[in-house]
Amino acid sequence: MAAIIVLVVIGLIVIWAILSYNGLVTLRNQVENAWRQIDVQLKRRYDLIPNLVNAVKGAMEFERDTLERVMNARAKAMGAQGVHDKSAAEGLLTRAIGGLFAVFENYPDLKSSKNVLELQEELASTENRISFARQFYNDLVARFNIKQDVFPTMLLAALFGFKKAEYFQAEEAASTPPKVDLGMK
Repeated sequence: MAAIIVLVVIGLIVIWAILSYNGLVTLRNQVENAWRQIDVQLKRRYDLIPNLVNAVKGAMEFERDTLERVMNARAKAMGAQGVHDKSAAEGLLTRAIGGLFAVFENYPDLKSSKNVLELQEELASTENRISFARQFYNDLVARFNIKQDVFPTMLLAALFGFKKAEYFQAEEAASTPPKVDLGMK
């Protein structure tokens, strides 16, 4: 009888270990997939930016600084690696795009251009998609990291070398609105 109880306890521990390990693997893969979804949206954003800049370039010749900031921020964001660097670069790009949108308000010709309006709407829609993808990614990171912190799953996570995922964080400066100088240069 004691042998049966020991076998049942061992069996339950093995089942728990398998389920916990599979849960950790599933969450890790979901976090990686969510990061790839952010990449898809960022690629869409990177592709839209040059089209928008080219559409407004002629009409905004004296606002070249704004356009250059957007293109430089885009280049930095495209080259960033890892969650932390990508977060910082994306914060710069978001502020630069916000500055560009703010400048549009001072140009009636641009505001009435169908091409510019469509590109601006596409970019705004993409920004929303990126925001939702980041939120989804961070929600999964939280679930994955919590699963690694709770007892007794933390023992299994440590045993198999699971590493905590990094949150996608906006840098502090990203929460400040862009400064726009509408004076003629």
